[in-house]
Amino acid sequence: QTVGQRCLRRTCLWRRHQFAHSAAEMPCLTIDHIRALMDHNDRIRSVSIIGAPDHGMTMLADSLVSKAGITAVLEFSDTCYEELDRATRVCGSVGTSLYFEHNEDGTDAKPHLINLIDCPGSLRESWKVTAALRIADGAVVVVDCVEGCTVRTEAVLRQSLAERVKPCLFLNQLDRCILEAQMAPEEIYRRLRLAIESVNVVAATYADPLLGDSQLAPERGTVAFGSGRCGWGFTLESFANIYAAKLGIRKDKMLKYLWGDNFFDAKTKTWTTVPKPEGCNAPFSRAFCRFIIKPIGQFMRAIMDGEEEKYEKMMSALGIRIDGRGHGHMTGEVLMNRAMREWLGSADTLLSVICTHLPSPKAAQRYRVEKLYDGPMDDEASSAIRNCDRSGPLMLYVSRMVPDKDGRRLFAFGRVFSGTVGVGQNVRMQGPRYEPGGTEDMTLRKIQRTALLLGRRIEAVADVPCGNVVVLSGVDRFLLTSGTLTTLRDARNFAGLKYRVSPIVRVAVQVKDGEELPKLLEGLKRLLEAAPTGG
Repeated sequence: QTVGQRCLRRTCLWRRHQFAHSAAEMPCLTIDHIRALMDHNDRIRSVSIIGAPDHGMTMLADSLVSKAGITAVLEFSDTCYEELDRATRVCGSVGTSLYFEHNEDGTDAKPHLINLIDCPGSLRESWKVTAALRIADGAVVVVDCVEGCTVRTEAVLRQSLAERVKPCLFLNQLDRCILEAQMAPEEIYRRLRLAIESVNVVAATYADPLLGDSQLAPERGTVAFGSGRCGWGFTLESFANIYAAKLGIRKDKMLKYLWGDNFFDAKTKTWTTVPKPEGCNAPFSRAFCRFIIKPIGQFMRAIMDGEEEKYEKMMSALGIRIDGRGHGHMTGEVLMNRAMREWLGSADTLLSVICTHLPSPKAAQRYRVEKLYDGPMDDEASSAIRNCDRSGPLMLYVSRMVPDKDGRRLFAFGRVFSGTVGVGQNVRMQGPRYEPGGTEDMTLRKIQRTALLLGRRIEAVADVPCGNVVVLSGVDRFLLTSGTLTTLRDARNFAGLKYRVSPIVRVAVQVKDGEELPKLLEGLKRLLEAAPTGG
């Protein structure tokens, strides 16, 4: 075995151990459950996790995948040996459809379908970010709270805003601030606030008015904090529910108190915006530091320092129960990670943010149609896209081609924006060079197969309605990299993808034997299908 293969096996075993308990929480589901949910586009979310390399996007995606019951976590993300040799994300996956049950506003849990579309952080794979954002409605922007908002973070956030993709924020690797850097709670707060302000500056600069308010704020619930590597995370709402009841304050007021210049006087049980009022000997502690960072830090350090009596008492108070053999056989970082995930699971936090604050296809396509469609905004196709009309004409956009496991075939990966695509359906396959009324770069063919991506598995379905992502076979013979599939004769194409990078190295190749030229041309064509920018 190579070094990459050995690393792949070790990482797979480690991640299965890390997230094994999450998969057991989900019911046993079949493709029929997911297909039934696809008809309710108000409970569908198409989301990409974007950010700079090494900021922890992979582990956050893995926690969601594991929570959905796909236990072979590594099958979704780092499947390329080159990634493991270089300890970074290079190739990545394509996407997967995940089934969750989410509780909103204290009501019964409702099923949701999350289409998680993969976005590698590597600059060389930036064209995949462009392709992913075209078929996504929301984006989780991941920022390392130690490094802050980088140039690459700004670039991918700018791309998402240009596509009118609504963002939310996850400030990652908070455990490094607490344990490694040993930062004071006030210093942690300042770092987090600076990261949020940096992201909001970019959002304010490039936001589209039709997207609405794109400013992110913890008190609104659009910012989450945590550690993807350790599998835990939280929003202010996680703690507002606890302290509102304890202090006798309304939840909406408690949310505002937990961020910003709000300080709590424990003696008088009053709130103030001044850290050290007149007549006080010592300054008050900021509410975010006092009620959130300090308890988390104390709990984590008690476990890492082996103070069993202290952390046992805290686990009992927090209602943390570890299933299986208990935690007697766990110590140090293993116990800390498991306890933190039981208390504040990152998958539950991300799920809550995605379902609550990111739009459904029906809501998003109303303001995205102008960016998606190249034709007039009053024709039949644009109206069907705007309304996410299942009974309207088929309008499907293929964003990229995906090779199978053997690399011999290419599947088309895209999204249905209106109508329904099904096996045996006659459709017009229109490439980028197609002009209305012409026949160039257009062909009439039947759909051979429609399927969904579940982890690394491809599950066949009879049809896929609008608002969902889909995998099609047989399309690669007629479309090179991307294109439009429609049943409407007068439909225009979807807007072409605008890649933010261009090749900086050009290499001329030639064949030694002229008879081999057709094979070279076929190989170059397949390379262009797999990587439009030549990567």
